[in-house]
Amino acid sequence: MATMESLIGLVNRIQRACTMLGDYGGGENTFSSLWEALPTVAVVGGQSSGKSSVLESIVGRDFLPRGSGIVTRRPLVLQLHKTDDGSQEYAEFLHIQRRRFTDFALVRKEIQDETDRMTGKSKQISPVPIHLSIYSPNVVNLTLIDLPGLTKVAVEGQPESIVEDIENMVRTYVEKPNCVILAISPANQDIATSDAIKLAREVDPSGERTFGVLTKLDLMDKGTNALDVLEGRSYRLQQPWVGIVNRSQADINKNVDMIVARRKEREYFATSPDYGHLASKMGSEYLAKLLSKHLESVIRARIPSITSLINKSIDELESEMDHLGRPIGVDAGAQLYTILELCRAFDRIFKEHLDGGRPGGDRIYGVFDNQLPAALRKLPFDRHLSMQNVRKVVSEADGYQPHLIAPEQGYRRLIEGSLNYFRGPAEASVDAVHFVLKELVRKSIGETQELKRFPTLQAEIAAAAGEALERFRDDSKKTVVRLVDMESSYLTVDFFRRLPQEVEKGGNPAGPVGPAGTTVDRYTEGHFRRIGSNVSSYVGMVSETLKNTIPKAVVHCQVREAKQSLLNYFYIQIGKREGKQLGLLLDEDPALMERRQQCAKRLELYKAARDEIDSVSWAR
Repeated sequence: MATMESLIGLVNRIQRACTMLGDYGGGENTFSSLWEALPTVAVVGGQSSGKSSVLESIVGRDFLPRGSGIVTRRPLVLQLHKTDDGSQEYAEFLHIQRRRFTDFALVRKEIQDETDRMTGKSKQISPVPIHLSIYSPNVVNLTLIDLPGLTKVAVEGQPESIVEDIENMVRTYVEKPNCVILAISPANQDIATSDAIKLAREVDPSGERTFGVLTKLDLMDKGTNALDVLEGRSYRLQQPWVGIVNRSQADINKNVDMIVARRKEREYFATSPDYGHLASKMGSEYLAKLLSKHLESVIRARIPSITSLINKSIDELESEMDHLGRPIGVDAGAQLYTILELCRAFDRIFKEHLDGGRPGGDRIYGVFDNQLPAALRKLPFDRHLSMQNVRKVVSEADGYQPHLIAPEQGYRRLIEGSLNYFRGPAEASVDAVHFVLKELVRKSIGETQELKRFPTLQAEIAAAAGEALERFRDDSKKTVVRLVDMESSYLTVDFFRRLPQEVEKGGNPAGPVGPAGTTVDRYTEGHFRRIGSNVSSYVGMVSETLKNTIPKAVVHCQVREAKQSLLNYFYIQIGKREGKQLGLLLDEDPALMERRQQCAKRLELYKAARDEIDSVSWAR
């Protein structure tokens, strides 16, 4: 099995990595917190409960700041490492790399200075922890988190919210199911008024995670003792109560050595008539060993869930990093390659819309199948080919000399006038398809996930695509108008050559026929009605033709070109740009850059934690 030292050391290393990368639990965080998943021992107590003295007794050194009011204003993560007998004691801070403190008075000063660096000289508090590692032959392997002492009243220089602020900070630690609570209460006060026990009861009502510690047993009134508490009759916990005898203020003033104080504590319990039968389970040395053993068992039980959390978080972070995109190279070649890859990604999605892989392309077919035929049906041919207008156009075309056989000039003017109406629907079809293509460009840019990092490049691609679509629209309009003009330029002769034969077969409704076979009265109403009907039939034939050829022209000039060469001109321009100009195109959204940096840091943390766990021997 992994040793106690390796298990607690494992958590210590992961905790240090968490702090260095900004994960120390509490607060609002968009990432799952590894810190909160790690088993910890949080030291909780009211002001003047003897909390600092308990920690110094466990360590065997004077190293904590002392004074009145709130002395501990930042969480102190205290990591104890047992070394070989005879080796020198020293301390290291995480925020001061590669410096060993052998003078513990300087350790006390550095804790105070580092607290002031974060909170100023005021009496404010901060949730950012200080990491202190102590290496000594006189300690057990153990990690404790010293939290600010609970208080009931704000003193001068503190905000009114300080009482609530401290309690909220302490709660963020002790309410986590992985936290072991070391609730410290003075024995010379009623246990019912203990701030630490009150809070522990709220977050751990079953008492499963709480170790009770009674300090100042030697300061109780004569004739009284704390056996009801220590033996679990006053307030029962699932974990044992441990009594502690701290150094007196006189001992502190005389700088009595902590090792000597430990010996005096052992003698006190061994010779006490009240606590002698509990002597083997009392004192700071026993408390340290008890906590170390318990913490090791909790860590061992939690390792599988921690490993699962780490692996799940790594997968999620790597997926998000892929989504956010990797950092961009600084040289012009890498930047140009990135831009072209992003353009190709956009172009691929745009083509999927046109080809049916994504919705939107079907709207172009809707223009040809619904909009164009509807527009052709609404053309005002009834008005243009009315009896009155036919008579007017034919008469004007004859001029001073009436037509002899058929009013050819009248026919041509009526047909040309009718065909001109086709320009409107033809151009409207071009504009409608242009609008659809613009919308698909906009949608495709929005759906290209890789482009979301680069708002400047998005705008450049949108502008370039818009300019290309404008060119395609102009070409398409020229083409469809040319189709209409072609119909006007050369009429289908066979259509009209068939008309006299059809008239003869059906008789001559216009009146009697003269010797030459011509109509006697060419200006009757039936004559003009027949001319209008013939022109209408011809226009109908042309309409059917244009209904088929206009979509062909539009697709050829706009849709096909958009698929094949939408960004061709943009590629030419990009190839001429210098590295600095390319860099401007890849100017990312600051929010995305910050998010990627956060993800990268957190990914580094989880991978480091996974490596740490893998490095521990799990022999069965």
